[in-house]
Amino acid sequence: MKLDLEKINKVYLAGIGGIGLSAIAYYFLNLDKKVFGSDLLKSEVTRRLEEKGLIINFKQKASNITSDIDLFIYSSALADDHPELLKAKKLKITTLTYFQFLGWLSKRYRTIAVSGTNGKTTTTAMIGLILEKAGLDPTVIVGSLVPEWGSNFRLGKSDILVVEACEWQAHMLEISPKMIVLTNIAEDHLDYYKDLTDIKKHFQKFADKLPPDGVLFRNIDDKNSSGIKFSGQLIDFGKSKSAAYYFDEVRIANGQQHFDMYHDAKNMVNFTIQVPGEYNLYNAATAIAVADYLGVNRHQIWNALNEFKGSWRRFELVGKFKSNVVISDYAHHPDSIGQLLRAAKDFYPDRKLIAIFQPHHHNRTKTLLDQFAKVFYLADQVIISEVY
Repeated sequence: MKLDLEKINKVYLAGIGGIGLSAIAYYFLNLDKKVFGSDLLKSEVTRRLEEKGLIINFKQKASNITSDIDLFIYSSALADDHPELLKAKKLKITTLTYFQFLGWLSKRYRTIAVSGTNGKTTTTAMIGLILEKAGLDPTVIVGSLVPEWGSNFRLGKSDILVVEACEWQAHMLEISPKMIVLTNIAEDHLDYYKDLTDIKKHFQKFADKLPPDGVLFRNIDDKNSSGIKFSGQLIDFGKSKSAAYYFDEVRIANGQQHFDMYHDAKNMVNFTIQVPGEYNLYNAATAIAVADYLGVNRHQIWNALNEFKGSWRRFELVGKFKSNVVISDYAHHPDSIGQLLRAAKDFYPDRKLIAIFQPHHHNRTKTLLDQFAKVFYLADQVIISEVY
């Protein structure tokens, strides 16, 4: 696939309200390209894009697509007979899915691909913010809005790209990574994968895409991740003391988590993060491992993590009503929901915990129903809405 950015003037993004395509919109805006797009519904994401001056069509029809468009990028959720897609092909406009474009983009950088079932977004944001504050000036594509950037995208001037590598329909295989972070592997997207064994096979295929001088960062405590092999440099992280990077001596106080971080059994420094849950200790340990490998000063890592306040819909404090605290979180897999509920109990041990849950995808809800049922026993009360 060949794209000449110099010859691209006008870009159209179908499904621009999606967290992935919206990041691509910011990418082209930063390159001073003309960006247009469409989506079915208005959202916080489209509102922010419109504030940047983008024209977004909320009626997706063929007449939106004109011959002066140089590049048409679309969501993989679009049907093959989508009117905008059909018109773009009829006009012989270059058409790419979001993941195909991401694959092209990853070849232009030294790409750090953050993969796994859970934890990708927070880990990507942490790595991106650490590298930014260390002056490494990365380009970052993350699956949520990061407050420090006011968006889910950051354009840097260096050769480093930090990006989420989504496993939905094995789309991570589109990416050409220099480094892979593997947070964990669990049953999910079983409308595409046959079973857990099939999921692990696809993650192994992804690891096999690393070049000989690449690096695989692997969660040693996750039995599914620890089975992924790589013949090159392999760096394990976790809480097991057999990992190259491990955390220990966790203390929770005043809405903070304090922990010691070790590299090759030597204490690096005592870190502090403002976000709850053991899963965020894993996310932080991953980011520390990647940053330390890249030569970032440990005090710079400490400062960046200490200042990290999370991202949109990741244990996000959205408000208070009298003595009640309202948290919004994107957790939609039984594993991540369990981690979230335990985190809430850690930070608010004396509070009643009410979980309001909107299931995400009919297939996931059906295939993992028993796991969902068991994990919600962690809450005092559960309210369930319609499936999204």
